[in-house]
Amino acid sequence: MTEIFTGSFTQQEPIPEEAVEAALAVLRHGRLHRYNVVPGEPGETALLEQEFAAQMGAKYCLAVSSGGYALATALRAVGVQSGDPVLTNAFTLAPVPGSIASVGAKPVFVGVTENLTIDLDDLEAKLNHARVLMLSHMRGHLCDMDRLMQMCDAAGVVVIEDCAHTMGAAWRGQLSGRQGAVGCYSCQTYKHVNSGEGGLLITDDEELAAKATMLSGSYMLFERHLAAPAPEAFEKIKYTTPNVSGRMDNLRAAILRPQLRELGRQVQRWNERYDKIEAGLRDTPGLTIVERPEEETYVGSSIQFLLLDWSPEHIAEVIRRCAARGVELKWFGGAEPTGFTSRYDSWRYADSEPLPSSDRILAGVMDMRVPLTFSLDDCRLIARIIRSEVGSVFQS
Repeated sequence: MTEIFTGSFTQQEPIPEEAVEAALAVLRHGRLHRYNVVPGEPGETALLEQEFAAQMGAKYCLAVSSGGYALATALRAVGVQSGDPVLTNAFTLAPVPGSIASVGAKPVFVGVTENLTIDLDDLEAKLNHARVLMLSHMRGHLCDMDRLMQMCDAAGVVVIEDCAHTMGAAWRGQLSGRQGAVGCYSCQTYKHVNSGEGGLLITDDEELAAKATMLSGSYMLFERHLAAPAPEAFEKIKYTTPNVSGRMDNLRAAILRPQLRELGRQVQRWNERYDKIEAGLRDTPGLTIVERPEEETYVGSSIQFLLLDWSPEHIAEVIRRCAARGVELKWFGGAEPTGFTSRYDSWRYADSEPLPSSDRILAGVMDMRVPLTFSLDDCRLIARIIRSEVGSVFQS
């Protein structure tokens, strides 16, 4: 009898009851805007910033409307101007080059390795092309952060980390987002905490934090922040930094605070599921596992594997067969963007040079969400289905 998976790849777990109660409290008093507080009340957003800064070991934190907004704010804060080149990954999602384009800058794409991390040799060759790197830890894969930071520091290149998929991950025990000048996180529904939309920005740099706070739309209310620099840090920049409003509201902050307190436990649960799927896919003919380095502590909220050098027709057949059995695979090698998938040459607002080695890898990247609504038995079943269908097409 053919096995079928009947679960949903887009269904998230319910918002925790503690977060629901906190959200109801905000709705009942009606003070949703972060600066609409009564005397003595810090507000949910200010508390979220304070707590996330402490959780990440950062001096400063700013809560904003989305992860993409956090990225664009970081670019503005480090001084990127219209026309400036900004290095970034060829393998990433549209909000990353989109944030670069939103400030009028130009993405310069860096290749990808079979481990789905930025190609450090290609990066080294391009470091003289720009003074900023927006490093996307795409789908939760961390490169050799020691080598990357050594290269960028030596070249005077500022690193902004896109940690949309690595909240809770680490390199050699150092949390993702703490190596670069700025770390940016997403709280969108499919990320590691869920407020529908939302973003967080952390930094230890006083001037960057002050600029980001003004950019987010603090007006002259920056003293109400609990994880911002002292008022003196704003004196030189408060009249020259534009307001590009993108604040987080108290409702979303209230939803997020309890979730962040459970992040460690959730990471463990994701990795249990990831490990079951990975184990089930190992040694499948024609399928390449993306190996994780020992130095990396990952968060397995999605899983990727490679069908290297397969024809587009055979990959499409695997996707079709798996879908017929209830398993949704995404493919980054398609000629046109589909859903959330796209390639560096999909974004026609950004000029790109051919990257033949990366094109070969991207042509074989398969991607799958791993929601926490999956049981461990679900994960074993999903792996059996993928293994069966990949094997059938490979042998045909």
